[in-house]
Amino acid sequence: MADLSVKVAGVEFSNPLIAASGTFGFGMEYGEFYPLSVLGGISCKGITLKRRDGNPPPRIAETPSGMLNAVGLQNPGVDVFIKEDLPWLKKQNTVIIANIAGNTIEEYCEMAEKLSETDVDMIELNISCPNVKHGGVQFGTSCESVGNITAEVRKHCKKPLIIKLSPNVTDIASIAKAAEANGADAISMINTLTGMRIDINSRRPIIHNNTGGMSGPAVFPIAVRMVWQVANAVKLPIIGMGGISTWEDAVEMLIAGATALQIGTVLFSDPYAPVKIAEGLNAFLDKNGIKSVTELTGTIKPW
Repeated sequence: MADLSVKVAGVEFSNPLIAASGTFGFGMEYGEFYPLSVLGGISCKGITLKRRDGNPPPRIAETPSGMLNAVGLQNPGVDVFIKEDLPWLKKQNTVIIANIAGNTIEEYCEMAEKLSETDVDMIELNISCPNVKHGGVQFGTSCESVGNITAEVRKHCKKPLIIKLSPNVTDIASIAKAAEANGADAISMINTLTGMRIDINSRRPIIHNNTGGMSGPAVFPIAVRMVWQVANAVKLPIIGMGGISTWEDAVEMLIAGATALQIGTVLFSDPYAPVKIAEGLNAFLDKNGIKSVTELTGTIKPW
């Protein structure tokens, strides 16, 4: 069997497959299907400083080859996560990534400080959040704001710091460069694209929030293109995500430049998807005489 282990920012993963934030909760429900140690890691549901109940329903809608969601970061808050969820997670023998979200830089910094004193292995910044001090514009949509939040959180974060990039920008490579220049240890990408559906009978948006984040197989080609662009712009390891559903998708994303992968929306239709992807990835490597999955990363051949 090929070696599926990878290293991201000094952290060892048994395989490159990580459950994506927002799709796996804190892992307890999926733990009923298989031991979570079969995963390389878990990126926990987005955590905020205080408890959030999320947006009013309806907040999820199907789309062709994907879904929209505007759950609104429903979570118990960082203190409850540290006290009640993290002790169980740390017994699962897999890498634990805390995904954090906030409305001000100060909130991000406070959470990074709290989590740095815990047993989480890495911290992932969800910067697709509205900055309330700057008119609600997302942190992740300009080089300046990405640079600022990365630099400030870096001062408070003792753990490897992952910046999760939004695809809703004009030049994602420049955004990644700003994160790299200001202290990021790794990049994860892409977060969801903004989408909308309308009920033609009521003429109302299907989602109460009007718009939502689109994920699933339909966004995969966009994710591959953006991972390739960023891999050619920065030297940081990239955790690729966005519509990965099969082992073939996983191989493609690795070739585009990813070191590790996050698996998300497919979990709703097939909880066993990461297990199947790992088996298919291993078979592909064996068939092609490749000893380590790391040999695939960034091996795209230009025309």
